[in-house]
Amino acid sequence: MDTKIIVNHALRALLYEVTVNPKPGLVDPLSAGPHPDMNAFIFIDSALSLAPYFNACAAAGVAYTAVDLTGLFKQIRGIGVQAEQTMFAATKGVNTHKGAVFSLGVLVTAAAYQLQHPDVDLATIVRTMLAGLTANDFNDLNTKEPTTLTAGERQYLTYGIKGIRGEAEAGYPTVMQVALPALRRSRGTINQRLLDTLMAIVQATVDTNLVKRAHDPHVIDWVHDQAHRYFDLGGSRSEAGMAFLRELNQIFVDHNYSLGGSADLLILTIFIGLQTDILA
Repeated sequence: MDTKIIVNHALRALLYEVTVNPKPGLVDPLSAGPHPDMNAFIFIDSALSLAPYFNACAAAGVAYTAVDLTGLFKQIRGIGVQAEQTMFAATKGVNTHKGAVFSLGVLVTAAAYQLQHPDVDLATIVRTMLAGLTANDFNDLNTKEPTTLTAGERQYLTYGIKGIRGEAEAGYPTVMQVALPALRRSRGTINQRLLDTLMAIVQATVDTNLVKRAHDPHVIDWVHDQAHRYFDLGGSRSEAGMAFLRELNQIFVDHNYSLGGSADLLILTIFIGLQTDILA
């Protein structure tokens, strides 16, 4: 494997995710969900605009020789800020992949670094790269002007939810311990397998995008119940399971709920699935 393949897998992960349908609370070719400013075409434009960023991440990862991997994360974080601007230019200001810029950039970098260090597993590389992330990012939040806080910072202060930063700093345990095993177990078409994997993620995670939209952390208990219901109905390979997803999407539209955090974790799962031939 080389860095070109890693970048190819990253782009495919973004494109696969938006293609999967029907996804409740998310954009797919059949529905914009609760995102009237988005469609699948915008996501394609967004994904392709990020190719230079992933190439830069891969180049940084494969060339890095210092012992302290937090320095590698600092390198790509600056590149990521520029990539966000490129994304916004491609989408005319629509936030399609901001979360993926961060997380998929981290995994691309770690996978490229692993090419030179095959004895170290991916999660360990990620944890070492991101050591101290939440402490550094959430330090002195109480002194910041409230209007300048990001959604993630507000949720940390209000509910103690660390969100994607905490997930990343821990080496993406939801991906490694929940989503990838679910993907390995899954059967059927790629669409069916990825739908079941998405709902396994929804069932296990605290989706901060959903909390932000609902303004209530208790919505997580509700959505976990919905994911359980989906699997009880037979999942993607049953007519009842697929009908339930379509009904659930309408509930998400009616309440302006989104599962953007879960979608980002699905992207990461697809990427690793392609890297490891779980998705062949």
